[in-house]
Amino acid sequence: MNMVKNKEVSIEGALHLAQKEVYTEKDPQDLLTGSQFNFSIYKYKHYRWQKRILQIDFNTKTIFNIEKGIIKKQFPFSQVKACEDTERRRFSIVFHGRQDYELEAVSLDDKRKIMYLLSRVIQSNSYKRPAESCSGRPVEDDVIHEGLLDLQQNTCTSTEWVKYLVQLREGELALYCIGLGGKNKTADPVTNTINLSDGNVSVSKENGCSTFSVQTKGHNYLFRIPFTVQKNRTEDVSKLQNEWVSLIERYCQLCKGASLPQEGSQGCTSSEADYEDVTVPLNEQKEEALHFGVSSATTSLNKSSDPQPAEEEAAPASPSLPLPMSKAEVPPAPPALPQPCSLSPSTKRTKAFHWDVVPCDKIQKSVWGSCDPCKKKIDVSRLCNQFQIQDTAVFSGNEPSVNQHIILDQKVAHNFNIFLKSFRIKPSELKEKLYIIHEESGGLTDEQITTLRRYMPTPKDAERYQSFKGSPSELHVVDQFMLEMCKIPHLSQRLDLLLTVRELPVSMRDLEPLINQKIQASKQLQSSQKFVAVLEYILAIGNHLNEKAGKDKAKGFRLSSLTKLPLLRGKERTFTLLHALVEQIFLHEPDLAKFSQELTEFEAVPDASMKGLSAEVDVLKKELENVIQCRRLIKPKTTKATPQESQFCRELKDLIQKYEGDLSQLSKRCDEMKKLYSNILVKFGEPQDLDSQELFGWISSFISEFRKACAEVMP
Repeated sequence: MNMVKNKEVSIEGALHLAQKEVYTEKDPQDLLTGSQFNFSIYKYKHYRWQKRILQIDFNTKTIFNIEKGIIKKQFPFSQVKACEDTERRRFSIVFHGRQDYELEAVSLDDKRKIMYLLSRVIQSNSYKRPAESCSGRPVEDDVIHEGLLDLQQNTCTSTEWVKYLVQLREGELALYCIGLGGKNKTADPVTNTINLSDGNVSVSKENGCSTFSVQTKGHNYLFRIPFTVQKNRTEDVSKLQNEWVSLIERYCQLCKGASLPQEGSQGCTSSEADYEDVTVPLNEQKEEALHFGVSSATTSLNKSSDPQPAEEEAAPASPSLPLPMSKAEVPPAPPALPQPCSLSPSTKRTKAFHWDVVPCDKIQKSVWGSCDPCKKKIDVSRLCNQFQIQDTAVFSGNEPSVNQHIILDQKVAHNFNIFLKSFRIKPSELKEKLYIIHEESGGLTDEQITTLRRYMPTPKDAERYQSFKGSPSELHVVDQFMLEMCKIPHLSQRLDLLLTVRELPVSMRDLEPLINQKIQASKQLQSSQKFVAVLEYILAIGNHLNEKAGKDKAKGFRLSSLTKLPLLRGKERTFTLLHALVEQIFLHEPDLAKFSQELTEFEAVPDASMKGLSAEVDVLKKELENVIQCRRLIKPKTTKATPQESQFCRELKDLIQKYEGDLSQLSKRCDEMKKLYSNILVKFGEPQDLDSQELFGWISSFISEFRKACAEVMP
């Protein structure tokens, strides 16, 4: 209440803070326990963005990376350190002892939901932190220091300061946005965190006595003591600045020193092969990053050049951390090479060879240290003739001067212009192309749609282009396309619709045989009598050994024990418990040795899991629902519809009806698959949360090892 009286916060901000206090009294983990959330995302791998499923499972407290029903990676909640919000639809998940995940959501709404859920995961981790602080002293209070600060948010045209309640805790700065006014009155307060203990964080004072910055591995967060605090408090502003800087620096260093051994030990427990390590050449990094409006290697700290994150959807969402200034990271320069003297300034440019450059510190001890490229004679004219860049016009007309002013941000415009060189469509034809569903009918390609989605004009871009009153022909080709894109209503939804309509049948076609295989495997396992008889032999052998070893008999065993049979060796090192099992079966019931004939679906190690397949089907349902909503949104008025619009709507309606029927059948098969597998878990006494990928993998491995043992026992 005092902050309201002193005009430090508005009434809405005070209510938001009060809501935050109520919220933080609850354990956020309890609010979502048992819930499971699936999202379509894109992950950068092998120089391109691949579609995946990101599953945040509050039941198993695990994050899963799923591709075509296969669980590629899984991360316990305890390994999540932070979630960094970057431009447009991109974000990064930071892990303890693991490589960071750079991802892209399919929509801003999905991105906000993911960020919200991850913030709860991070909060739940903070509630479970040990009672000892980084310095070894007991933590008396979770919050070490708190106060109101302004955080700078840069846009293409202006600089804004957004008010936050900032709380310094062990290893992190927690930020609660209270400066959004009425935009998020109904949103739950979300904690955004800046991690101070990742080993790449520093704090420094800026010009003036009221500002300071926190630099992380990829960003620079600029804070300011609010003017309202400077005006109404008697303390010297510089003392407040010094207090924040000294405390952050102190705990940053303490936690950094304490976390290094822990992270090192975590890293040792996991193989590097478990992580997808992508090495991108510098030129590729620059070009690809600029496709999304960011570049860690080239972004300047110039405040006026930082683009604003796009806000393509207007759905209310939880306040997220504003995009800070990117921190420039300049890679070490390679050793100087002699400049080719045979090329004149008038020579045409050639295509670039994007090789992987050897680091400077390894040149001297390698063969490259003694290499002299000038000694090798090459046919320069032949090279230039083969690899020169052909100048192609985007459409008929004169190419604008390179010095022509461009309204769009220069970094985004540069890469958008590269795309437009191969985009042989006039700006005036773009809207017409959006009414053609299939590529073979003259529509846009999938790659063109994906690229256009990533260059969607931001609200600030739209505002600038709408204020342009001149002739479009006066603009650079980049601005002409942007101007046309701003004129197309619901462009983002239209592009999403086209891409989803094309991907849905392919995804359903890929999932159907995988689901059918799991159903058949479950049926075989449920009806196999010989497999059960083999398990009885294992139980009898195991109980006999354990009884002689002074242990109690068991009434049953987990199927995971099947993988341990080859590990228990006898007097002869080549003779294992699995060989003993084979001998007993051949001695008493030789027909049981052919039990694998009843389990033909387990011949190969299973890839897709039922958990992953269920997540894929769940995402397909959401995507189809989004298509239906997009159709309602862009459906033209009957009296104003053109023949092309009417044809588009009819085709779309027919496709939706077909996809609804196909997806309904696929969903029924998925439910059947889950029911059969649940019965399998009950039959063999396994926990209900056990994934099929593990269970079926144990059985598949056992069948393979059993056959090898049979060949060795009965050659």
